Amino acid sequence: MESKKSASALKKEVLEKEIDNIGVVRFVPSATAKYVRISIRPGQGVRVTLPKRASLAQAEAFVQEKASWIRKHLDSQHQEQQKKTLFSPDTEFRTRFHQLLLLPHPLPHCKSRLKDGVLYVWYPEQINPEHADIQDYIRKSVEYTLRLEAKQYLPQRVAYFARKFGFSYEQVTIKNAKTRWGSCSHTNNINLNLHLMRLPEHLCDYVILHELAHTVEKNHGPRFWALLDQISGDAKGLDKQLKAYRLQVF
Repeated sequence: MESKKSASALKKEVLEKEIDNIGVVRFVPSATAKYVRISIRPGQGVRVTLPKRASLAQAEAFVQEKASWIRKHLDSQHQEQQKKTLFSPDTEFRTRFHQLLLLPHPLPHCKSRLKDGVLYVWYPEQINPEHADIQDYIRKSVEYTLRLEAKQYLPQRVAYFARKFGFSYEQVTIKNAKTRWGSCSHTNNINLNLHLMRLPEHLCDYVILHELAHTVEKNHGPRFWALLDQISGDAKGLDKQLKAYRLQVF
């Protein structure tokens, strides 16, 4: 009887190929997938899931068939990446409660500290702060700061609006979700994204009100929008403003 391949064995069979007009594509075997599937994620490029019954040639043909769609999404992601802040000592960047300050130092590694409303980040003076590793460290420091701020600020803001408009909920959880500013479970647990701390206050409040409205109306039907409009003042207008911001682009 043939045994199933382990995850490590499947991992070894991952193949990367250069496809004309697309770039490097990763073909990843899957023991459970039923169809060839293409996914494109920021920073990870093009990934093709390969079912057991599909050949590499079939997968490549599928990629060529979807080449126009793939290029469109790669271009879109590239444009989004270009919107990211390139942090330097001259960069003006702040979260809700902290100002970022970049400083060179003689040590060979980065370090950071929060004090008196300032996020200090020190980087090795012999390395250009635009180096990818330095930029990555700064972003992680900013996200750490956002998480601390969010845990302190967002739950009390939810409580304030719940009291004001008569909503009830179970608990508030802070997450670093990739696709949602917030969500509300069927048991009225509210999840809020730490990146809300980057939004203007009125849009942060709008997301909170959006999720509180879901404690009453679980879908996005007319009654939901009527309720949200009543408590926010301009639900559709605020929702349109929110679309100008990206969760992972800052």
